[in-house]
Amino acid sequence: MSYEIKLDNRNGNVWDISSLVSGATWKTTRIGSPASLDVTFLTGALYQSREFTFGNGDVIRLRKNGVDLFYGYIFSIDRGRDEEVKVKAYDQIRYLMNNDTYLFTNVTATQVIQRIAEDCQLKTGVLEDTGHVIPTMLEDNKKLLDIIYKALDLTLVANLGLYVFYDDYGSLRLRNINNWSIDLVLGPQSLLYDYSYSTSIDSDTYNRVKVVQDNKQTNSRDVYIAQDSANIARWGRLQLFEKADDNFNEAQIKNLLDRLIRLRNRETKTLKLDALGDLRVRAGCMLPVIIEDLDIRTHFLVEDCTHQLQGADHTMSLNLKVIE
Repeated sequence: MSYEIKLDNRNGNVWDISSLVSGATWKTTRIGSPASLDVTFLTGALYQSREFTFGNGDVIRLRKNGVDLFYGYIFSIDRGRDEEVKVKAYDQIRYLMNNDTYLFTNVTATQVIQRIAEDCQLKTGVLEDTGHVIPTMLEDNKKLLDIIYKALDLTLVANLGLYVFYDDYGSLRLRNINNWSIDLVLGPQSLLYDYSYSTSIDSDTYNRVKVVQDNKQTNSRDVYIAQDSANIARWGRLQLFEKADDNFNEAQIKNLLDRLIRLRNRETKTLKLDALGDLRVRAGCMLPVIIEDLDIRTHFLVEDCTHQLQGADHTMSLNLKVIE
């Protein structure tokens, strides 16, 4: 087996269970979920130490050829009458699925992450400076991860870049997608063995943006609209409704409108690939893809990536998205 899986039950012993593992699945998702590792292994082997124990909360690590891939914590254990055990582990981002209330004033998305991570006693690594200062964010009883993504969305709308937030082997990281491109081309002549391509206006596509702001002086709401009449005639009206921050002036609201209509007034293009595995690939990175039959020759953003490790076999399934 070319990969290494170790289990640390926090009692001073670290167990190498690589030879006991019959299969492992490592999945990363760009938005909304922690990375996960599903491992199936056997217990009760003749050479296995009687001191070998494990339970929920224990640390599990995945490495290959000396490269650190996954560091997480066991959250579920399934076993039956036979000696096969299945465990599921998540990385640190799992602890950001809790709800809480936060008020932020004049902070960047980077500072939002730093404060929440410190409050949750989570380890951070390199967090790139997003630059955009958010005037205020009041989030009441919201999922911590959603609060972080809201700050990153506001940064994107301000045209200051798309950032990826993830756990890098036990350290929370934030990086601009422009700084994360894999030196690997996927295509029928390079690892790829199956694919499907789709375009859609069913989600995340809007040709009309309506932004409102409460006007305390007139006790009414000011309404601002940006739309693409040609695309409305083509697709029908697809409206995005947003409420502007009370502190925004008219110029800032119009800038918000321009950004939103530019970002959302287009079809979403997604590509699903099945390929031979390369463990450098994970959700959040940019990947060049060449498929001549679909006239595709461009970089895609990896939305989610699942690596299947079965003995010497290694495959990966990818969901990709075009970023224009």
